[in-house]
Amino acid sequence: MCQLRAADEIIIADDGSKPETRNMVMRYEDKLPIKYVWHEDKGFRKTKILNEALKVAESDYLIFTDQDCVPRNDFIATHEHRARRGHFLSGGYFRLPMSISLKMQQDDITSQRAFQLKWLRQRGLKLTFKRTKLIQTKWFSKMMNWITPARATWNGMNSSGWRSDILAAKGFDERMQYGGEDRELGERLVNAGLSGIQIRYSAIVLHLDHQRPYKNAEAIKKNRSIRKQTRKNHLTKTVHGL
Repeated sequence: MCQLRAADEIIIADDGSKPETRNMVMRYEDKLPIKYVWHEDKGFRKTKILNEALKVAESDYLIFTDQDCVPRNDFIATHEHRARRGHFLSGGYFRLPMSISLKMQQDDITSQRAFQLKWLRQRGLKLTFKRTKLIQTKWFSKMMNWITPARATWNGMNSSGWRSDILAAKGFDERMQYGGEDRELGERLVNAGLSGIQIRYSAIVLHLDHQRPYKNAEAIKKNRSIRKQTRKNHLTKTVHGL
């Protein structure tokens, strides 16, 4: 609701939340163009519910983010402005500590002060190099996107691409659980000839801290094996997706 460029459609892919989540979301039906896609809780099945969301998507260009991320008000506008055929966009996030995450209020977001370094410093944010992501100067952001050593990968919390490219790749691999499950799609897109554009210093989201009870070493190991095969065999599609 704070976006300078309003969304044409908002698809919420809900991986097994209880009815309270649906009830909360539906309070905004008359204010936002919401489509709600849900399946029951059978463990971490984010990739499957994302594929269900892809089935109802109508827009030519799709932006992905996660529920634990708070986008700056130019988030959608930035993705739209930087979109290019033959490419996908790769953003990142600015991780907040638990202490600040718990203090975040709705008014801090609507006023956009939550994205101001002064406000964050007053609430105990430590000074590190990563705070440069919040410097809102176009020339600086452009330079940092150019020189950053981080690869332009598909990151579920902040990436975008053409719906036709994502559907051609058959969406997300539903075998994958937590741990690099988003990046595997990006690796197939690269195998198909697309390249990522780095916008980690332009499209900004704050990442709220939280626990991850669904994280386990065995699933991460399995995911790494799937990604290794994707790269080794130059796969452009998955038979475990759409």
